[in-house]
Formats: sequence, structure tokens, C-alpha cells
Amino acid sequence: MAVLPPPAPDCASCAARDAVIAEQARLLEEQAAAIAELRADLAFLAEQVAELRRQLGRNSGNSSMAPSADDLPGRKAPEPEPKRRGGGRKPGGQPGSPGSHLAWSKDPDDTVPHFPQGPCECGADLAGAADLGAAASHQLIDIPLAAAMVIQHDVHEVACACGRVHRAAAPAGAGTAGTVRYGYGIQAWCVYLIAAHAIPVHRCAELIETLTGAKPSPGFVHSMIARAAAAVAGANKAIRCLIILAHVVSADETPVRSGPGPKTRKRYLLVACTNLLTYYFPGDRSGKTFAAFVLPGLSGTVVVHDRYQVYDQFPGLIHQLCTAHLLRDVADAAETYPGGHWPVQVTQALQGLIHAANTARDQGLPAIPGQIAAPMTRAFRHGVLPGLSRIPRVPGRKQKPCRDLLECLRDRHDDVLRFTTDLSVERRSGF
Repeated sequence: MAVLPPPAPDCASCAARDAVIAEQARLLEEQAAAIAELRADLAFLAEQVAELRRQLGRNSGNSSMAPSADDLPGRKAPEPEPKRRGGGRKPGGQPGSPGSHLAWSKDPDDTVPHFPQGPCECGADLAGAADLGAAASHQLIDIPLAAAMVIQHDVHEVACACGRVHRAAAPAGAGTAGTVRYGYGIQAWCVYLIAAHAIPVHRCAELIETLTGAKPSPGFVHSMIARAAAAVAGANKAIRCLIILAHVVSADETPVRSGPGPKTRKRYLLVACTNLLTYYFPGDRSGKTFAAFVLPGLSGTVVVHDRYQVYDQFPGLIHQLCTAHLLRDVADAAETYPGGHWPVQVTQALQGLIHAANTARDQGLPAIPGQIAAPMTRAFRHGVLPGLSRIPRVPGRKQKPCRDLLECLRDRHDDVLRFTTDLSVERRSGF
């Protein structure tokens, strides 16, 4: 390659050329800086899009979301349950199950006779024919029409021979003489429809009017909530005490609408339950609410929960992390990292341990036999370790998706698999 001679002094064209080259170099530097900035923005936006897609992909099958939110706009419905593979059991009711059917009653509540009506072919009226007895019987299970009745209770006075006058006591709930009140039957309907079936106050009033003819006002229906709460206050205290004395308690918290206002003004319903008892406590998810819950009174109790961090603030508790929540979180990890094998291995190991626990419990064993639990426990551990290596910890508090889950499965191994060594421990916090 030929070497160009140096530019002559005071060469105008050479100076112009050098100026063009310098300007082009400056533009290239600016373009390189802009490209680097755009690439950084693109990477940031791609990460944001991936996170938004992951959030939109969350549903009741891979998170703690309620099933009612699965059909919200933009939400991806959970995958259908996999079809059951060939096994020893056939679909439907199993041998020995009680089943459900309409059984013939030997002692019916009422018997209605039916006789032929009209004339016979001979012209005689069948009303005077001889009764030969029931030729066939049919039984119907039905609900009689319920109509509200106005019942007047007259309280009488009597005079004794000694001259003293005695008045009968008014029935419970009758109120002041000369007033009208709704009886306990309608009050019970209001409480049952509102508390057990979450029917709004106005609809509850309309439903009672439609079914019974009574017309309670929405204000009366709403007042039944406070009356019922006062009536069962003593029972609630007894239930709370019995739950505190239990060996295993399942705890959970779920959002509820309470009172007027926007949907964002929601509260939480805290629940502590055993196989026989359930205790409800309204509030929020703050430490103050949890401190007023049953947790401070527990000592040495196994609490099954969804690994919400407030549970760890109470000393003396033994933890069992809800496996249903964990399996949903691992399912979310499988969707976030579709090429990863560790979510599949962790899921299969945990589901295998759950099945083994159910089988051992049916056999009356106190724990899963060691020779059965050991290989699945090992597979569980070895499924967590590759995930930790593939999703390394990054500086700062915010970690990559599922990193916190993997650290929980590693660091709280005993709290995850406690149900395998003590079959009296429930594996899930659902109620």
C-alpha cells in the first residue's frame, strides 16, 4: 500500500479533509454512545416486559391468586389438570364408599291417600266404591311453602284467691308490649344468608321477601350481623382457647371487602383452624393485627402457613410451609424458566412425598418409612441445588424471579418437609 506524502503546509484542501475526518470521528463516538444507551434501555425494557408477562401469567394454578381472578382481562387461565394415567382404581365411587342416593323411608313424615275419581264404566260413582288398600306407593322429598305468619302472644293475668295478681312472662324476643318484632326464624335466615353465603344486605332482604312474604328492611338485615356477633362472642372465645391448645394449627389470610368504599380499601380475614375448629379474625396483614391474633398465645405449636414473613416474627412456633403454595410457586418457576429441569424435579419429589404421606397415614403410621422417604428427599434437595446455580444471587435486595423461593427451599428444608416425619402435621394451610 502506497504511503501518501505529508500534506503541504498551508494546504486548504488537506485542512478541509482533516476537519471532515474529525467531525466524522466525533459523530461515530456519539453514535456509539447512543447505541450503547439504546442497548441498555432495550435490555431494561426486555426485562420489564418479561416481568410483566410473568405477572400476567400468574393465576390460581401457579400463585396464591383466587380462582375468581383467573378470568380477568389479560389473564392466562391455568392449565387443565393432567389426565390420570392408568392405575389400579377406576373412575367414580370406590368400593366401600357410602355413596349418595334417595333411600326409601319406612317412616314418612306424611301420607296422602289418592283415590280414583269419576264414574265407573257401569255408571256408578267411584266415590262410593270399596277401598281395597294402597296398590302402589310413591315418595317425594319436597319443601313445604314457607310463609311468614303474624303470631300474637297474649300475656294473661290471673288473680289468686288470696288476692294477688300474677302475669305470665312474655316469650323471648317479643320486645315491649304493643310492639312488633321479627322472630328468631327470620333473624336466623338473615344471619345465615349473609354470613354463610356472603349475600349482600339488599339481596338478602329481597330473597326473604320472595320466599316468605316478610319484608325486612336492609337496615334490619344489616343489624343482624352485630347481634349475631354478640350472641356468639362467648363461643368464639372458647374456640380461640381450644385452638391455642392444639398441637397443629393451619393459618391463612385472605382479602375481603369490608364496608363501603373502593375495591382498593380492602381488609384481610385471618383464619386459624384445626380439623374441628375454625377461628376468624378481621384486620390487615400488619404485625399489629397478627399480634392480636392467636399466634402470641401459641408455644411449641406447629403452624402451617404460606411463608408470609410475619409468621416468623413470633418465637416459639414450629413451622410447616404450605405445600400447596409451594407447588404453585414452583409451577410459576417452570413457566418463568421453561428450559429449566429443576422445577420438574422439585415438583415430582414433593408430590411423591405427599402421596407417600397420605398412604402412610391411611396405614396408621406415625411417619413415612425411611426407605420410602429417603430417595424422594434426596431428589428434592438435588432439584434445588441446580436451580440455585442457574439463578445466582445478585447484589441488592431485589433478586431474580424464583431466587427467594429456591433459598427458602434450601434454608427451610425442615419446615418444608416436616409433614413427612410427623403425619399429624397438615401439609397445607387451606381451610
